[in-house]
Amino acid sequence: MKLSSLRWRRWLLALVCIAVAAVFIVRLVDIQIIRAHEYRRMLESGFVSTQTIRATRGEILDRNLNPITINQMGYDIILDMAWLPQATQNEVILSLMELCTRLGVVWIDNLPISLAPPYRTLPDSDADMDRLRRTLNLQPYATAGDAMFQLVNRFGLEEFSVLQQRRIAGVRYEMYQRDFAMNRVYVFATGIQREAAIRIREYSYMLPGVDVRESASRHHVNGLLAPHIIGTVGPIFREEFEELQALGYAMDDMIGRDGVERAFESILRGVNGRREIHLEPGNIVLAVEETAPIPGSTVALSIDIEMQLLLQQALADQIYHLQQTARPGEGREANSGAAVVLDVRTGQIVAAATYPSFDLSTFGQDYARLAGETELTPLVNRAFHGEYAPGSAFKPVVALAGLGAGAVTPHTMIGCHRHFASGTHVFTCLSYHGPISLTRAMARSCNIYFYEIGRRIGIDAIDSVAYMMGLGVPSGIELPERIGQRSNPESKMALRGEAWFEGDTIQSSIGQLLHGFTPLQLANYTATIANRGTRMDVTIVYEIRDYSRQNVVQPSRPRIAMEISDVPPEAFESVIASMVAASRPGGTADMVFGWYPVDVASKTGTPETAGLPNSAFIAFAPAREPELAIAIIIEQGWHGFTAAPVARAVFDAHFGFNQQAPTPEYRQSADEYQSPQNGYEQPDSYGDAQPDDE
Repeated sequence: MKLSSLRWRRWLLALVCIAVAAVFIVRLVDIQIIRAHEYRRMLESGFVSTQTIRATRGEILDRNLNPITINQMGYDIILDMAWLPQATQNEVILSLMELCTRLGVVWIDNLPISLAPPYRTLPDSDADMDRLRRTLNLQPYATAGDAMFQLVNRFGLEEFSVLQQRRIAGVRYEMYQRDFAMNRVYVFATGIQREAAIRIREYSYMLPGVDVRESASRHHVNGLLAPHIIGTVGPIFREEFEELQALGYAMDDMIGRDGVERAFESILRGVNGRREIHLEPGNIVLAVEETAPIPGSTVALSIDIEMQLLLQQALADQIYHLQQTARPGEGREANSGAAVVLDVRTGQIVAAATYPSFDLSTFGQDYARLAGETELTPLVNRAFHGEYAPGSAFKPVVALAGLGAGAVTPHTMIGCHRHFASGTHVFTCLSYHGPISLTRAMARSCNIYFYEIGRRIGIDAIDSVAYMMGLGVPSGIELPERIGQRSNPESKMALRGEAWFEGDTIQSSIGQLLHGFTPLQLANYTATIANRGTRMDVTIVYEIRDYSRQNVVQPSRPRIAMEISDVPPEAFESVIASMVAASRPGGTADMVFGWYPVDVASKTGTPETAGLPNSAFIAFAPAREPELAIAIIIEQGWHGFTAAPVARAVFDAHFGFNQQAPTPEYRQSADEYQSPQNGYEQPDSYGDAQPDDE
């Protein structure tokens, strides 16, 4: 029985072997006899090698076609898997890092973990940390220390020191994200200088798999110029590649990451070309077919380089001045702020500054330090993303709403006795003004006057005008912005879950409670007053040109967002007259604009915060035929007028004045000023008393 079973198994094994051999024989006959001529023809015809020709990225200019961000030939350090020994790649990377450190070369490290223990997630890197957790298959609650432990194990870094582990892990993680492979090099560092490239090539015998290649890199003519607006470019991440590949991107392409570089990616990017190299056996080139790349277009921004630098410097100087001269608790603590200048006629941004700021030229090497500054947050674009209560700078909205509703006229007298009762609460004004009308109330920033208007017309009327003026709504700018919020029953219920009371209307009437607007919105609101009710869409673009800069591809045309018809023209004239009075002797901004040769319409604000009050200032000039509007916020600046010198510096530069300005066109005090168009005479007079409330 056993012998029969064994014989049967032998026959089965023999049949299997014969069948396998038959399959191979049939395949060999097919290749060598039946289809031999086809394979011979394919061999003799050679093959085609396809290469991508990178398109040159478009450049960024200012409105006068002065360069801001341009392309510059430089050098990249690359790692090539074909020559990089896998067993010692960590040692090679560490040696390369040490050499780069001596040469002052900064390499790419996007690992969102601090450089030394105790490990923590870098500020503003939550999305990057979530990506790292997914890559390492960690739970959402895993800490930076947990992630670092997994990275050490994954990349075999146990034998290195703690600091070396973090540095190598940053590169190895980035290599993984860039899909480093035999057919795809990894860019270790970009834009290095020629001298450093030469030195690295000299050490190539010690660094197998390391090479240097020429490349076009982004060069910032002045890295301090509007870095929050210009933005950066960066590599493509693994999880976004599938979507971008469909748009023609390669894994090793660079893409705009923020600012203008991101917002105008499709315009700046260009179209890659293609080179097909036809080879015959022996790698002999038979022919080369090439489709030339199309370079990206040039984006001319609406900002003016000289005005931008002046605004940045004026804002920084004023904050420093307050730190050095103001009394403790009254401006000395000022440490940050933002300002935006608009062309009233077009809605174009002429300048936008954020303080503190950073240098785009050294952004890569400074990132960890900048991200770690959690108090002053220099990476935050305060001009577009900071939300601030406007304080008394909101009073023109209330005045327009009151005049538009017919609740008051420019002549209406409201008594100010420093106290204003609403229910069981008593609101106050900082001074006793007695009977007061619009011009004096705006010039002296009397709270009681605006409390009373708010009570007469209610929050809905105020909120409607604020909306039409562009507060708490998108501005139209092409870059990301915060929308902010208006103080109204809906926002109170959403934020606090509470009902609305008359006292809330009173507080909202002087720009407090839940109001929160960006300096960009405040500037556009100011420009809307200057335009007598025409609100423009804000834009950062002056025009789009081809790469040669010779031809305009897309001009920028002013876009009207809204024509405000609910407020009559004479109401705007009355409010503008009162804002001019605020700049004249006796007004809250008279220390800066009291005798200025051009009529400046302004309003100061001292909005209360959880800490010390901020300084808010809005203005436009000239009052009759406006050109520029500006909004400034200085955090913890205390008095509204402390921000006014920044506006003065802008107007001086724009109108060509110096500190010894010529005799002003109008010499009226706040009491005497009347609108050049509506002819309203102001009935009250209060002499040369100084402002009380700002």
